[in-house]
Amino acid sequence: MTGAARIPVSTGSAAYEVVVGAGLLATVGESVAGVSGARRCALVSDANVSALFGDAVNASLQDAGFEVAAITVPAGEGSKSWESAGQVLERLADAGLDRTGLVVALGGGVVGDLAGFCAATYLRGVDYVQLPTTLLAQVDSSVGGKTGVDLKAGKNLAGSFKQPLLVLADTDALATLPELEWQSGLAEVAKVAMLTGPGQVEWMTERADALAARVPDPVRAAVIAAIGHKAGVVAADERESGVRESLNYGHTLGHAIEKVAGYGVVAHGVAVAEGMRFAARLASRLLDAPAATGEAQDAMLGALGIDRATYPADIGGLMAAMRSDKKARSGIVRFALVPEPGRYLAVPVTDDVLERELRAWIDTPDEKG
Repeated sequence: MTGAARIPVSTGSAAYEVVVGAGLLATVGESVAGVSGARRCALVSDANVSALFGDAVNASLQDAGFEVAAITVPAGEGSKSWESAGQVLERLADAGLDRTGLVVALGGGVVGDLAGFCAATYLRGVDYVQLPTTLLAQVDSSVGGKTGVDLKAGKNLAGSFKQPLLVLADTDALATLPELEWQSGLAEVAKVAMLTGPGQVEWMTERADALAARVPDPVRAAVIAAIGHKAGVVAADERESGVRESLNYGHTLGHAIEKVAGYGVVAHGVAVAEGMRFAARLASRLLDAPAATGEAQDAMLGALGIDRATYPADIGGLMAAMRSDKKARSGIVRFALVPEPGRYLAVPVTDDVLERELRAWIDTPDEKG
């Protein structure tokens, strides 16, 4: 792992490293053996990622002395479900994994969340390692120990906090991503830039063309910066009782869009970007945030080429989805708002205000940035 960046994550329950670099999957067995004494492991992946990297990762793990049981799920958000979790748990049992065993998650956010959830619940908890292969997973879902699956009522409503032993973010894997998946990851990086401060927003905007074109050095720098910010937030608030709620910026409406449109119809990051734009409007209306904040965000998202989300104008459905969001309190929706880059507030928004602003948002597309 010569030249790899190592970002420490330290929480109340665990300490581990996120390693960022090129070619890390080629030596994954050696890396995993360095943090785990397990002899038997389950390699959980989806059909698409397994076809690209599964054989090489499996071979590397076996070369390092692991007995590997490969578990493959269908690609897509549909696999992040209660039913799929049950099937994976049964496979772990069939493989004879005991409490000294290890789960290895190879893939994007769906696989990471699913495998992490199964690791957290199987035998009341076994160790796991994250091998994120998408930009979105590398900068967000693989770090911080949130695991979970979707329920019919909404995203991530069943889950657990379970920190991994190690996260290996191989930047070479990003070359395989379809363009829409790349946009999804860039949206999360843009979200973190808004939370970090004006300097990071400016940096992202200035390098937007290079990031959109996947130029390695700027991509590596963006990934490291995003992970570094999240590591600091997670260290301060492992279980989302305070500042970690800021990482939900853009997600309240974003998750609702995904649910109303049908999971997998609108890419997660594209939905989050829509949520960020709407949140900027709320910050302006409710907190008198300066116009410059929304303008800087719009300029960054536009320069990155992140598409606008197209979704049903179902205000009732969107409202219901937001009320069922896990961040709601006593049925009142809470939004993470950024009145200026680098500063956030968690703001409860009553139904009447939310419906009014959502209706105006949908009816006036020229205001959406």
